[in-house]
Amino acid sequence: MDQKMKDLQKILDIGVIAIIRVATPEQAIDVCGAVARGGVTNIEVTMTVPGAIDAIKEFKRQASDDVLLGAGTVLDPETCRAVILNGADFIVCPNLNLEVIKMAHRYAKVVIPGTFTPTEILAAWDAGADIVKVFPAGVVGPQYLKDIKGPFPQIRLTPTGGVNLENAPDFIRAGASCISVATSLVDKKALADKNFDVITEKARQFVEAVKVARGL
Repeated sequence: MDQKMKDLQKILDIGVIAIIRVATPEQAIDVCGAVARGGVTNIEVTMTVPGAIDAIKEFKRQASDDVLLGAGTVLDPETCRAVILNGADFIVCPNLNLEVIKMAHRYAKVVIPGTFTPTEILAAWDAGADIVKVFPAGVVGPQYLKDIKGPFPQIRLTPTGGVNLENAPDFIRAGASCISVATSLVDKKALADKNFDVITEKARQFVEAVKVARGL
């Protein structure tokens, strides 16, 4: 199994991608460490974080080998290449950009483009997406994923936006291959107070919720 397939399998096995969208690169590094300690070792740092590429590079240097560090909110192939060269293990987009998928393929990296409609979902999969992000998933809920999996059972989906501890099991049971979580994982008060144990515990709860929903 090549490295890309190993990385993809690791994302799917844990079943949770932590989305880190914070105010500073220092916060990003601290939060990455907190969620990793909680067992969420698939971590996406969004390009909306000031100095995001430097944060990815630094945390990659600090992180243990079991951590997969991705770049999120990647909007163009130039950014895609830059984050890969600075250590990103996987690429996540809020939209469907075929050139980003091609660039990720060039460097043999897992790529998760953003989609919403059935047409976009299938187009992303046909273009070589490893997992297809459904965003914003909160406005349609788990039933939408269940409906999509009817005609597209082969497509690996990750709901993003509005996923929390209460509905995470429903998304998994509806057919999600994994879930992507942001604000419901990175507690704003805990972040402000630098109480990273709260974030670590929330990460543990998300991992457990996925396991229970999968019947493990």
